[in-house]
Amino acid sequence: MPQAIFIYNLKKEIKDPPLVGYCDSFLCRLRGLMFRSHLRLDEGLLLVEKQDSRLDTSIHMFFVPFDIAVFWINSEKIVVDKVVAKSWHPAYFPKANAKYTLEIHPDRIGDYEIGDKVEFINHL
Repeated sequence: MPQAIFIYNLKKEIKDPPLVGYCDSFLCRLRGLMFRSHLRLDEGLLLVEKQDSRLDTSIHMFFVPFDIAVFWINSEKIVVDKVVAKSWHPAYFPKANAKYTLEIHPDRIGDYEIGDKVEFINHL
């Protein structure tokens, strides 16, 4: 089970910021959200790479039976791209290099905008 963290938007207040799993291991990133039956509004995953990259932060939606909101965040914790990823879509790539890929409920697509600065806070 990955460590749980909150993702705060420093440009605008989010009433209930998502509590997401911090996935920095290969196996956690590999599994992602595959094979889950649903995703609650308040949960998700933050996939963490070692450095900023477009290729390494690309995702696929195979075996994910629901849509998700995806935000790519660079090492400076600035949102560089976002999309609503459709179930079973072959691949999504960010428009710019990113270190983090935030995957949350699609109804939260408006929580973060390109250019927003975010902060990760450990859940105790």
